[in-house]
Amino acid sequence: MNNIDMKNLGLTEEFKQESKIYKDLFIGRVSSQSKNLYKVITEKGEIVAEISGKYHYNVKGISEYPAVGDFVMVDRTNNSQGNGIIHRILSRKSVFAREMAGTKEEIQIVATNIDTVFICMSLNNDYNLRRLERYLSIAWDSGAVPVIVLTKSDLCKDIEIRLNEITSIAIGVEVLVTTSTSDEGSRSLKRFLSSGKTAAFIGSSGVGKSTLINCLLGQNILDTNGIRNDDKGRHTTTRRELFILPHLGVVIDTPGMRELGIINADLTKSFSDIEELAFDCKFNDCTHKNEPNCAVQKAIKDGVISVERLESYWKLEKEAKYDGLNSKMIEKEKISDMFGSMGDKKNFRKFIKEQNRKTRR
Repeated sequence: MNNIDMKNLGLTEEFKQESKIYKDLFIGRVSSQSKNLYKVITEKGEIVAEISGKYHYNVKGISEYPAVGDFVMVDRTNNSQGNGIIHRILSRKSVFAREMAGTKEEIQIVATNIDTVFICMSLNNDYNLRRLERYLSIAWDSGAVPVIVLTKSDLCKDIEIRLNEITSIAIGVEVLVTTSTSDEGSRSLKRFLSSGKTAAFIGSSGVGKSTLINCLLGQNILDTNGIRNDDKGRHTTTRRELFILPHLGVVIDTPGMRELGIINADLTKSFSDIEELAFDCKFNDCTHKNEPNCAVQKAIKDGVISVERLESYWKLEKEAKYDGLNSKMIEKEKISDMFGSMGDKKNFRKFIKEQNRKTRR
């Protein structure tokens, strides 16, 4: 069997250096999960693995378990002697996470170590600007770069109008238009893919994520279904899964999300128009509600932004516990959430170092 090109899978020198801490273990990347078992791609091939008893004992929350996209340290590279054992997760360089449905604070990791988030939204009944704002806010906060992928353009009669609406709220984000009737759309995705990079497909059920991935793979690996009577796509994908694209890195397919609860959000980027207008408000702590000389309210009266967009901003700000905070205060709130009263100085310094490294990229 030929060795797998782990560099194409996203294995960087940083991951290699970190892995040297753990002697007699092998590095691999989680490709899928089914209950308590994981598929892990190693240099020698894909194995089935489970976490060690010690690992399980030390876990404090669901987000600390391995997730698709994680680089992990395992005790073997084949299953000839039984399932492999996962002992460690290496540091995540980016995380797309959401609040789990039905809970208030439990985090569900959707995908990790991603470079690009393809936010997929169909141009038929799935079209929803407010949901798109929500996806963008989480995507920017994840550390990855969002790209909007509009699907099923053949079912839309007013594409130009919708494109104008999207570009007005997705400032600085590239927008691609695709259709399942042509492979031109999937070809446009390839310029965002390259060896060593990871892209995750995110979106509602039935928007065509699996169809796009099948086109990139060049074969029908993932099941797809047609359109329902209500013009919405049928849900097919039931779990997160990582696929290798020869010389183009990897892609991660994710199930459709009925709910997208927010843990953290980067409103500075997803609502950069409102953030920039706020600099011209009379008061630094302006809430853009009843204060005099509010630049944001003036922009609404002038038709520059919609009242719906401001209401969406307020809603996401409140969900992310940033209500009434400016950008610097939000960063402090994020750090406080992560490290409590700053007693864990080692982790705090590590966090700041990581943020500075991302900024220099």
